[in-house]
Amino acid sequence: MLKRLLIALVVLLVVAAGVFWWLSRPDHARVSEQAVAGRVPQLTEPRTQDIPTVGIAKPVGWAAGEKPTPAAGLQVAAFADKLEHPRWLYRLPNGDVLVAESNSPPREGGGITGWVMNFLLGQAGAGVPSPNRITLLRDTNGDGVADQRSAFLTGLNSPHGMALVGEWLYVANTDALVRFPYREGQTQITAQPEKIYALAGGGNHWARNVVAAPDGKSLFVSIGSSSNIAENGLEAEGAIYAGGSPAQGTRGGRAMIIQVFPDTRTARVYAWGLRNPNGMAFEPNSGALWTVVNERDMLGSDMPPDFLTRVDLGAFYGWPWNYWGGYVDKRVTPERPDLREYTRRPDFALGPHTAPLGLTFATDAKLGPNWSNGAFIGLHGSWNRQPPSGYKVVFVPFTAEGFPGRDAKPIDVLTGFLAPDGKTARGRPVGVITDATGALLVADDAGNKVWRVSAAK
Repeated sequence: MLKRLLIALVVLLVVAAGVFWWLSRPDHARVSEQAVAGRVPQLTEPRTQDIPTVGIAKPVGWAAGEKPTPAAGLQVAAFADKLEHPRWLYRLPNGDVLVAESNSPPREGGGITGWVMNFLLGQAGAGVPSPNRITLLRDTNGDGVADQRSAFLTGLNSPHGMALVGEWLYVANTDALVRFPYREGQTQITAQPEKIYALAGGGNHWARNVVAAPDGKSLFVSIGSSSNIAENGLEAEGAIYAGGSPAQGTRGGRAMIIQVFPDTRTARVYAWGLRNPNGMAFEPNSGALWTVVNERDMLGSDMPPDFLTRVDLGAFYGWPWNYWGGYVDKRVTPERPDLREYTRRPDFALGPHTAPLGLTFATDAKLGPNWSNGAFIGLHGSWNRQPPSGYKVVFVPFTAEGFPGRDAKPIDVLTGFLAPDGKTARGRPVGVITDATGALLVADDAGNKVWRVSAAK
């Protein structure tokens, strides 16, 4: 009996060693991050993986005196520190800044998949409980540092996006769009939330964003997929993916942006086939809605590119069957060749696995002429690429017509989050907004700070 137990133990150790060897055997990039960026990125052959490359830069925080590196002509300082996993930012009309301190809700399921997911989250600094709080930051003397803070809203459910419409503050929890009455200048809301629209939860991609339409009559809510490529079944992603109509796809729908009408508490699918749209903003010249999207995994370190794109009503962007406007992902079954000709090609590639989350246009920015027309994007950084990609804030120049320039490439605005050896991260940028003075604020969920980038004096 003892001999059999020893044999079983040896077998388990050998299997564990094999799994560890496989995970530590990276699929190295063959082209640069910058090559897989722009309006016409350099796309290579996909390299299908049964187990993804794991290359997480372990968060270590910022040592005393350390800070990110700004682009020439800019300077950076901490606007606020000692926060708990700050993810998203929103500026109120009086200049107060709201910070969603949030993280993934408890994940259901166990087994090997659950264990691996929890391990990866822990390694990436995302394994901590969600604070479920929105904190108000106020700079009373205008010196660029928040000197007052208060717990503005508590008891939320993995909150992320925020939008003020009239006297209502809307908050995108992971499972519902809710709202609260708001009065200018208040530092705390104690009213109970009013549910406006239920949102699908569970699985991957918990963060929900919300932006208000320019006319204030509707709101756009982004909802990521529950999986990588619908490997848990198309039904798990909503009726629209299982052959239903767009109208059926709103309730329980994933991998889409929906338009919510709060007066009637109804919604429609605005655009779909977006694996994980997060940041959304309206481009000032055209008035069009844009979003940044995290694309699929396990096709190698170079493929496919994450992207920035204009979002139009009824548009389909390919997920899970296609990527980058029509390249077929042969792993997805059943196939949908009928959808390929309708797949919209994204407008601008942001590099492979860079994890774009934050998005804001330079409408109110006062950082100088080099940063006056375009989009600021927070690249949270890869967990599955060698060498790592992202881990910085970039700027994509736009033309007067409301699109990125033909030869445009992402320009570094704020770097230094990733250590030179690529093995540790001092922080990871997420949400980006401009403050009342025109400076750029950056939420750093691994460094637990909000950075403020301004024009150098």
